[in-house]
Amino acid sequence: MSRFLSLTLMLSVAIFGGAWASSYPAQAAAARDSEKAAFGLCKHGGAPNCVVDGDTIWYRGSKIRIADIDTPETHQPRCAAEAARGAAATRRLHQLVNAGPFTLQSINRDEDRYGRKLRILTRGGQSLGAVLVAEGLARFYEGGRRSWC
Repeated sequence: MSRFLSLTLMLSVAIFGGAWASSYPAQAAAARDSEKAAFGLCKHGGAPNCVVDGDTIWYRGSKIRIADIDTPETHQPRCAAEAARGAAATRRLHQLVNAGPFTLQSINRDEDRYGRKLRILTRGGQSLGAVLVAEGLARFYEGGRRSWC
């Protein structure tokens, strides 16, 4: 009987310990999410905290290009479908950045040719850009411009 209890106790510890360990990276990432602001929508830069479009924000006075995604243009879209999808991506990014703290992760380049800071936005270790991709509002950035029409 004591051997059975011993085995049950060891199994319980292993299961609990494994579950705790597997959730720890997400908990640790969420604990590091320290950036937060109330974001509005902006058509042109200058606001301290606002969403320009689906892949660009102003945050604390810096213009930030979300480096891991590309979204449809809202400023000079090439077709009605691009304009509609770009507006949807903008609204969704607005929701995401206002949903709670996030992290700005640097990449191998600090700025793009337009002077925007290049960052990946994450929450709990998950890319907010990847959320937009999963929802069909963005695609992963592969360099260059591709049509949305």
